[in-house]
Amino acid sequence: MRKIKEGVVIKEGAEKTVVVQVESVFSHKKYGKVVKTYKKFLVHDDKKEATIGDLVEIMETRPISKRKFYRIVRILGKVKLKIRELPKKKEKTKEKEEKENDSIRD
Repeated sequence: MRKIKEGVVIKEGAEKTVVVQVESVFSHKKYGKVVKTYKKFLVHDDKKEATIGDLVEIMETRPISKRKFYRIVRILGKVKLKIRELPKKKEKTKEKEEKENDSIRD
């Protein structure tokens, strides 16, 4: 029996390859806390149909390359991804730059 998983396409890699992130949820044995873990898989996309944000069903298959052991069975729909932006750096004023330069010269 081949393993079937559901995940979200998070990156379009090389030709006919996408990276799919699969979420698994389990309860910690000792503490009972619900824990989420994520795993990334390289997946073969023969028809080049999947795009970033698609919810896909993947199935285990023969090794296609060194790290690629899954292929896309079907696309289930779209998922809205949360994209984190890096905080913007504060721009230095000319006065601060002059003070820094003066302290370096001294």
